[in-house]
Amino acid sequence: MARITVPLDASGIEGFDPKQPVKVLVASGGKPLASQVANLDAKGKAQVAIDFKGSARGVRVVVGPPDASDDELLGLQTIAVDVPLRRWLGKDELVAPAVRITPYYWFWWLRWCRTFTIRGRLLCPDGSPVPGAVVCAYDVDAWWWWWSRQQVGCATTDASGAFTIKFRWCCGWWPWWWWRLRRWQVEPTLAGHLLEALQREPRIKRLPLPEPQPDLAVFEKLLGDRPGDLPMSRAAVKAAGRVEPGLLGRLASRIVDRLPIVPALQALRLWPWWPWQPWWDCTPDIVFRATQTCGGQEHVVVNEGWFSARWNVPQVLDVTLTASDDACCIGTNDCLEGECLALAKACQVDADDIGGNPGADPTPVGLAHPNAIATNGDAPFAGVVEIHGTVQCLSGVDYYEIESTADSGASWQVVPPEALGTIVRQYWDFVVSADQYVPFSAAVPIDGHHVYETIEHYEATHTSSDWITRTKAWLATNYDVVVPWVTSPAFADGTYGLRVVGYDEAGGVLSNPRVLPVCESGLPAQIVVTIDNQSSFPAPGPADNPCGPGTTHTCTNEPSTDILDARIVRAGGGTVTIGACGNVTIAAGDVLEVDFVAYDAQGYLAYYTLDATYGENLSRDLIALAGAAGLGSLPGGAPGVPAASQVGPDYATARTLPQTAVAPVWTGGALRLRVDASLAFPESCCYQLELRAYKRTIVNCHENYAHRNLSERSFQVTV
Repeated sequence: MARITVPLDASGIEGFDPKQPVKVLVASGGKPLASQVANLDAKGKAQVAIDFKGSARGVRVVVGPPDASDDELLGLQTIAVDVPLRRWLGKDELVAPAVRITPYYWFWWLRWCRTFTIRGRLLCPDGSPVPGAVVCAYDVDAWWWWWSRQQVGCATTDASGAFTIKFRWCCGWWPWWWWRLRRWQVEPTLAGHLLEALQREPRIKRLPLPEPQPDLAVFEKLLGDRPGDLPMSRAAVKAAGRVEPGLLGRLASRIVDRLPIVPALQALRLWPWWPWQPWWDCTPDIVFRATQTCGGQEHVVVNEGWFSARWNVPQVLDVTLTASDDACCIGTNDCLEGECLALAKACQVDADDIGGNPGADPTPVGLAHPNAIATNGDAPFAGVVEIHGTVQCLSGVDYYEIESTADSGASWQVVPPEALGTIVRQYWDFVVSADQYVPFSAAVPIDGHHVYETIEHYEATHTSSDWITRTKAWLATNYDVVVPWVTSPAFADGTYGLRVVGYDEAGGVLSNPRVLPVCESGLPAQIVVTIDNQSSFPAPGPADNPCGPGTTHTCTNEPSTDILDARIVRAGGGTVTIGACGNVTIAAGDVLEVDFVAYDAQGYLAYYTLDATYGENLSRDLIALAGAAGLGSLPGGAPGVPAASQVGPDYATARTLPQTAVAPVWTGGALRLRVDASLAFPESCCYQLELRAYKRTIVNCHENYAHRNLSERSFQVTV
């Protein structure tokens, strides 16, 4: 055991306050041995005796702020005195030279290490809270196109989505100490800004690509310097295993006058346009990342980048974070309760944006976005159609049944069990801090009926007190789903109305059936939806348009696509057919003609495209190149397909004068395209015609034009 006594002297500090203690650390070989917090007397003096294990040897005495850890003191640019080994010869106790504390350090120590508090809420886009999410705050730094994120603290959100993160933040580090705590990677947005600016700089001949880790070789390539010309060569960086941050200032002065001005990056005080000493940054720059485990999977629900940073945050920061659509939110009950409900949506389309429903255009009935002059206007539904409503507010009803009508309400039938999908609702249990699955089976047979249990009945029969005290709270996941309506194969294409019948239940017997009304109005709660499922036929299809396995063509006529013929019309007269795997030579003035089919007999065609692809990821949009004058109906049509009455190429264009499609019908049909062959085929290569057609149908609640088809033909062209 050895002891060192350290005299401290702060008597030269004007306005000295003895209430401020200091910390004294004894270290050896870059490792802390022992430390002690010292209180100075009214004259600013003290003596601190520190015992440490091991035989006496050369040590370093470090003095700094009292709230810094031992490891932090070693990394701070603070007062330090070395006591060499020769002074310990034959001694286990020693008095170190007096350590004089200057005003510079005395006042800096007050802010070198401070406590910051971040208070915030994590909310879904609709304002509902996100519970049980782990929110982490990071300080960010960047130079050139690299950035780093240093986690400063994390917290878990409560039932209101609220969280509080407290963390200590120190500054005044030695540059090498600060650097070793960072992990650098390319920031794509920064890299994009820099590369865009460099492309406009004529003095820069070669554009380097971003390396994943900091590498000074990028500046050799950028500036044309030899490795030895830079403050630290690439070989030196490799040998050291890292960039020496203290040398970046010298490098900046070498290159800043040879780079273009980038105002967007200057505003961020980015190196090399701005003096860069982040180890002296006493106020952190904060971004957030949040994850939530919901449905058995962890989702990243917030992930902020460099350009979302909050610069130089105050010691108390209040934030509101918006989670992505992957977050599970607490459901809201902003509706009237009672034996009533509203059928408010089909999929994510509001009922008042579906023709024939209250508040919507009366026609076309059952179609989303009625009479909209848009590619997705007058859209039917297909697959599983989720009907949403205020079922979370339905009270006084134990179970409910779904009925449908195909004759505008003249008669109603119970929806068969195979058309009733399973609702999986979720709730958050704040005791176990986890989300729980609650399956509401579509096939609950009770008393000869297939019914869904109401949320109120579930709560009343499953620890009802938990729901009253909010120990459990429903997540918004499927919270308002009334029924996942499985339309195929139980329902033929057409327009249907749906309504809800409520029941009381006791001892496995259902009673008191009643059609549930809209709240306040008393009218039956109904929604009208038009169904258009995709039909198919067996592979391999017709010989001249095969489909199914081994092809790119789908065995369906909803929609139908077919490249009937492709030919070159010679400038001097005559034509040459381009068959599949054919070979043709073109010359100036030649015209490409393509006869093709893009057709939907049901009249729900959305749009079609015809492209010529070639080379390495190259494509020519033939319809755009042809223009309106080069696209028309195919005279006489094709077998089983009429000539197109409106050529489109999309529903909005077909609805717009001079084309005359009347909502909701646009079938497309047989068409002909004429375009300058040299525009279609700019160079000698192998080309492929790719014809795609899409329907407007909303399939499985996704407006992604899932009902589609594709036909292709490839050949060689010599220019």
